[in-house]
Amino acid sequence: MKKYISLFFIFGFLFFFQSCASQGSLDPKTVDTLVNSQEFTFNAQRANPTNYDVINIMNSMPNATATRMLNLNGDYSIVLSKNNLEVTLPYFGRLFNPTYGNTDNNSYRFISKDFTINKSQNKKGTWTLRIKPNDVRNVDELNIEVYKTGKAFVSVRSNDRQPITYDGYVSKNEVKQEKEKL
Repeated sequence: MKKYISLFFIFGFLFFFQSCASQGSLDPKTVDTLVNSQEFTFNAQRANPTNYDVINIMNSMPNATATRMLNLNGDYSIVLSKNNLEVTLPYFGRLFNPTYGNTDNNSYRFISKDFTINKSQNKKGTWTLRIKPNDVRNVDELNIEVYKTGKAFVSVRSNDRQPITYDGYVSKNEVKQEKEKL
């Protein structure tokens, strides 16, 4: 009987890890095509503030852990297309020049039409994109690392707040269909 229970646990763990490993993976050729076309969406799954004061404050809140608060629900993304960069990301950290009463400027929410992209690929197949928006006041540079599996890591460097990073994955841009007027 113990033999069957131990086999059950072994197969259960293998099945669990197999299902976790297969989530969010893309074919390396698909990832290369997306990055080369410079038209993809980064979907943020987790925010990683670099300031330990912020993490300590989140841990001090009753009935909440910082790990749960920093997991994002999928509504946050960076959409890159040929002539447009649309960023919608939350911010957890210290603002040096906050705008009181206007909370729209306290996160990263902007659309840039004037930006430059420098991209490179290392020997292991990881892509690095450095995006510098020229028409945005508070963001200096976005760095996106895209791995062969489609997983991605984004760091945002700003001139009025502490740096922050995000974990997530890349996907193909969704086609926005305009509603026809009746």
